[in-house]
Amino acid sequence: MHQGEPPEPFARRLGDGVPLPTPYARTYRIREITVVELRGEIDLGCAEQVDIHLEAAALRPGPLVVLDLGRLEFIDCFGLSLLVRARRRIVERGGRIQMVCTHPPTRRLLSLTGLDGVFHPVRTLEQALEP
Repeated sequence: MHQGEPPEPFARRLGDGVPLPTPYARTYRIREITVVELRGEIDLGCAEQVDIHLEAAALRPGPLVVLDLGRLEFIDCFGLSLLVRARRRIVERGGRIQMVCTHPPTRRLLSLTGLDGVFHPVRTLEQALEP
């Protein structure tokens, strides 16, 4: 869908303290919405690189944090636990969370674990950004 730069001209990087993009995650803002884009394979081996982005989003959640899994190829149970923990931190700090997920195996895993009822994934970033 988009590579390198955020997908819209009004998207911008968060202020100081936002982690640099990694092969597994990057964080940016569209209006007042924080977007954490996850990509590749999320498992124990990259947990630290992903959790840095999730924690940064939870520290300043704004009105909404979007977890964009549109470029995700694989996530294991450990990766799912990172998402659940991030959701809890965001909600505890007064934010809301939305998830974008199109990858059929990931959607199936969310369904099998009951997390589709927690995250209510939508199919596009545009849908996630709607009020």
